[in-house]
Amino acid sequence: MKTIRYILLAVVLLATTALKAQTTDDRGYIVKVGDKAPDDFELILNDGTKTSLKQLRGKVVVLQFTASWCSVCRKEMPHLESELWQSYKNKNVVLIGVDRDEPLDKITKFHKDMQISYPLALDPGADIFGRFADKKAGVTRNVVIDQEGKIVYLTRLYDEKEFAQMLAVIDGLSQKAVAAKGR
Repeated sequence: MKTIRYILLAVVLLATTALKAQTTDDRGYIVKVGDKAPDDFELILNDGTKTSLKQLRGKVVVLQFTASWCSVCRKEMPHLESELWQSYKNKNVVLIGVDRDEPLDKITKFHKDMQISYPLALDPGADIFGRFADKKAGVTRNVVIDQEGKIVYLTRLYDEKEFAQMLAVIDGLSQKAVAAKGR
């Protein structure tokens, strides 16, 4: 009888581990490149305006998951501002920082302190974050979504090489959109 219990326990543990491996990658994502991005949520921006991924369809969208307490986020944000936002904001690219579970007053101060011009969105309860990554996983991640709503690139932490690759993907998508308009 004990042997059967141990076997059943082992089977349950293996099944749970296999299921978790199928739904969460080693960087905490529950989505992967090639997936359609979850778009059934509203983004409330720090200036009070609202948008959604559905409304942004047709544009390249970069969701930067961040928080004011995150030192790696603070290291990455000036690069996002200068190398991504300032370079691509007029090329059909939208960058939105999604601030994990902080109130508006803290987000407003964070936005000002970081001297960024791209918007931050509120994410109470990390509900938006939880559509892309395990809620136990950390912030400092970027999700690049193409014009059709498909995830095309995922980053984790700030790595210069990975950041440069992300910019190359965004540049390619931006150029593709310009070429399509010229036809």
